[in-house]
Amino acid sequence: MTTAIDTQQLEAKVRRMYRDVAEHPDGSYHFETGRPLAERLGYDPTLLDQIPQAALDSFAGVGHFFDLAELTEGERVFDLGSGSGTDSFLAGTLVGPDGLVVGVDFTPEQLSKARRLASEAGVDDHVQFRHGRVDSLPAPDGGADCVISNGVINLIPDKAAVFHEVARVLRPGGRLAIADIVTERQLAAAIVCDVDLWASCIGGAAQESAYRQAIENAGLRIQRVHSNPYEFLSDGARGATTTYGVKSISLLATK
Repeated sequence: MTTAIDTQQLEAKVRRMYRDVAEHPDGSYHFETGRPLAERLGYDPTLLDQIPQAALDSFAGVGHFFDLAELTEGERVFDLGSGSGTDSFLAGTLVGPDGLVVGVDFTPEQLSKARRLASEAGVDDHVQFRHGRVDSLPAPDGGADCVISNGVINLIPDKAAVFHEVARVLRPGGRLAIADIVTERQLAAAIVCDVDLWASCIGGAAQESAYRQAIENAGLRIQRVHSNPYEFLSDGARGATTTYGVKSISLLATK
């Protein structure tokens, strides 16, 4: 998908916004954060009790996909855009010490926080965080059993590159389990070119049909899709939701 968005400006805006989410999780954003959001999206409270609270405070996901991922002990998982680590830590409890979860993020403050929390929790031997881009993953070919991501791929201008990277790093039969923001109708150019709306998970949202096609074009087969009870907070974001059918979905695909 090609847009007129200034990618350097967008990346700087995304880094600033998610730096603030890491450092000031109780701040005012276009979106909700924290444990109440996670529970409303469907996260199991007993699993949330097992992960670092400070990571959960900065949770800014858009959906729940662990029911689709069906992670098991010993699996290797990559978390794209891992932030402060909520999904990575939760995945770590499911795959156990014999498994490996690698969170990938490009915001220094998020990485620093997640690494500190992993060390303090004593799980940094199997829950690790690497600096990198989700459209150019620091991962070998075919080494992952499952790739997860929550509300991040919509932030990337070249979504096809992300899904091709996912297909590259998954083993044959591996799974992609994600939650993301898509639209029912094509966004207007004014929204697509608005860096603030991109960083808020709206401006970069692809039309659902195009999003699914990009996954299939990468060689992955979509198995299940469901909607999430996700809502934006600001009037501008809610207006775009109403006009263009902006919504959150969770999706399972296999290689």
